[in-house]
Amino acid sequence: MRRRRLLPRAPFARVAAMTSDASGEAVAFCDDAMLGYQRSRTAFEPGSALVLDDTYRLAHLPLVAPDHPGVIARQEGKGYEFGRHARIFSLVLPIDDAALRASPGFRALEDDLRSSPFARKIAWELLPRRADRLHATICGALAIDRAPEITADQRRTLAAIGPVAVQLRGAFSGTINRGRLYLRAYPERRGGQNLFDAIQTAMGRPTTGLYLVGLYNLIDDLDIAETAALGALIHRHWDTTLLTFAADTLWLLGSCDDLVLDAAVAKMVPLHADAADRHAGIVP
Repeated sequence: MRRRRLLPRAPFARVAAMTSDASGEAVAFCDDAMLGYQRSRTAFEPGSALVLDDTYRLAHLPLVAPDHPGVIARQEGKGYEFGRHARIFSLVLPIDDAALRASPGFRALEDDLRSSPFARKIAWELLPRRADRLHATICGALAIDRAPEITADQRRTLAAIGPVAVQLRGAFSGTINRGRLYLRAYPERRGGQNLFDAIQTAMGRPTTGLYLVGLYNLIDDLDIAETAALGALIHRHWDTTLLTFAADTLWLLGSCDDLVLDAAVAKMVPLHADAADRHAGIVP
């Protein structure tokens, strides 16, 4: 039996502090008014404590703290068994971990996290295991068990969109999956259109306004002081630009867990017209 292997590097066209596109026009990015981050963020009320929610305790906690008493091993109708599920394929935006870690803004964010009062509750050992598969999901759950076919019309539409400029910004904690901390992706706005909306529409999926890069995982609830510190950290770094890049390829990624620990790239989907579809490497 053969297994697919992730490629060692995210296939970016380039990584740079982009201020203009190939035509010399200034690149515009979607802002919070166009996206769903503000309405979906955790409300850090004074005196509150962040408690890992059921979604997190079912899908993530078994993978990062399997002995935690709050682990939900399985739940009727959810399809999880101690953090694992049937292989699910999604179309994702790959993130270059090395480029991210070279960013002064990102280093400042992570230094802040490492010096926070809740630092001991972050699963730091997980980061190297996920470094080659960081991503933001654009179209989730396209298929189960077998990779879906992307039609010729869909490929032509995606290629016509061309490379998409993206900015990664600050830290994020949401109203669902409390316990996971993310970075936020802000796509290019071209001719007034959100280009991630264009990709989702091309794939026949509803637009979401949320494109999160899951990065850090908590291994326990936070107390009141720790929760206040996290809320302040997120507020402090909300407008920080961590990385600006142009993505010319998406991944069709399949995984049997939500942390993509066993993930494999089934196909690479170009956002330009001069590249044929490429498949991930296959090893014995």
